[in-house]
Amino acid sequence: MNRPKTFATVAVLLLTAAGTAHAGATLNAIKERGFIKCGISDGLPGFSYADEKGNYSGIDADVCRGIAAAVFGDSSKVKFTPLTAKERFTALQSGEIDVLSRNTTWTSSRDSAQGMNFAGVTYYDGQGFLINKKLGVKSAKQLDGATVCVQAGTTTELNLSDYFRNNKMKFTPITYDKSDESAKSLEAGRCDVLTSDQSQLYAQRIKLAKPDEYVVLPEVISKEPLGPAVRHGDDDWLDIVKWTLFVMVDAEELGVHSKNVEEMKKSTNPDVKRLLGIEGDKGKDFGLANDWMATVIKQVGNYSEIFERNVGKDSPLKIERGLNALWSQGGLQYAPPVR
Repeated sequence: MNRPKTFATVAVLLLTAAGTAHAGATLNAIKERGFIKCGISDGLPGFSYADEKGNYSGIDADVCRGIAAAVFGDSSKVKFTPLTAKERFTALQSGEIDVLSRNTTWTSSRDSAQGMNFAGVTYYDGQGFLINKKLGVKSAKQLDGATVCVQAGTTTELNLSDYFRNNKMKFTPITYDKSDESAKSLEAGRCDVLTSDQSQLYAQRIKLAKPDEYVVLPEVISKEPLGPAVRHGDDDWLDIVKWTLFVMVDAEELGVHSKNVEEMKKSTNPDVKRLLGIEGDKGKDFGLANDWMATVIKQVGNYSEIFERNVGKDSPLKIERGLNALWSQGGLQYAPPVR
């Protein structure tokens, strides 16, 4: 006797069919190609910056290496594509890149109308101002009438306009496509002040001929959660990118880092055992090797390692953890558990 299908049963069947139709399309294409296509900045120390040999370093570059380690077991299986702020979204939407990891702010319009899914926050930032000390300006509230260098195609332009309007001040913007161009313009005296995310200001300052002559003003005028993004339409790929970042944060919290992965596999802590693939079947859930999380940590590092070597105490930038400390240490970095 054939029983009528309940609404719940039909719903499950439809969802299963939809999932089967779309599951892993991006991942399958990447595996066939043999490498990840990663969109990064056109040159920002601490986030994605090439040395004289063309080797990239930085938080954003390391996120892509982590994804490559997850998918291929080899963090070198990634091709970096430098992009300007104007180019970055078209490159992602067109399929030129698989993931955008380019100091990009997570906003409502980018998460919806522009067809992007953000996979988390690699760096909690905020917009600020860089100025030459000789001008004697101590606060952004003293910038009425200033000429401001700003990068085109960014949320920075909108925040700048909002800030000056809200404080009943006037300004003259000078826009550039590349961050290096705006920094050189400040150095040449073509503008009074440079505005961008504070992390970018610190990165640009160390590239100036006389960085000690410039200071970042104390005001932070916006929220800028920066993180990697993928295209709408492939939840399986989003899960891999998202959990690569989460794994790095969870590893720091659990005391697992690149140098002690093998030793920590002997841990009796069930959270550590799941993270390192000793217990459970977390590889199958993602269509990856069962020890993919351990591979990410071993080859690229936990979040603390990535932060400190690129922008923190072990880098020229010397940026404090601040909001990017773990939640248990007064910061905002918090990742769901591996379970």
